[in-house]
Amino acid sequence: MSLIHFYDPTTKFDRLFEDALAARSSPGPRTCASSTGAKHATPRERDIFRPRLDVHESKDTNTVTATFELPGWTTESVSIDVHQNRLTVSGESTSSDVQEEGSYVVRERRSGKFSRTLQLPFGTKPEDVKAKMENGVLTITFPKTSPEQQAKRITIQ
Repeated sequence: MSLIHFYDPTTKFDRLFEDALAARSSPGPRTCASSTGAKHATPRERDIFRPRLDVHESKDTNTVTATFELPGWTTESVSIDVHQNRLTVSGESTSSDVQEEGSYVVRERRSGKFSRTLQLPFGTKPEDVKAKMENGVLTITFPKTSPEQQAKRITIQ
């Protein structure tokens, strides 16, 4: 093993672009390259909660279903808002754990927020959006197109 370490100024520059592009393209935890080339998640990125999201379209029922994986979350800690044809699912969680072992006490506190936004089809009314939470999975269903938006054939006279 060599004790001589060469400085490469492009390493930090490459890392800057990798981190910036990874933030836009990957929904999961990001990694960054260290000066040794090993990839690891930064401490801040390990604490960020990003719920997994699946979106499915059903042509038979003319609906779109968005499924969020929220293990351990309750309906009280999650909110769904519709504003200007945007559906926003957000949540906030805080938890605290106390362990007493012998002559010392360990207290751990965690808190976190998340927010995901989906574009709704034009003309979707908030009352058309249905949500259900079961076993940590939030399922939101809304119409793909409203009856007013569907194509109508005009007869020529």
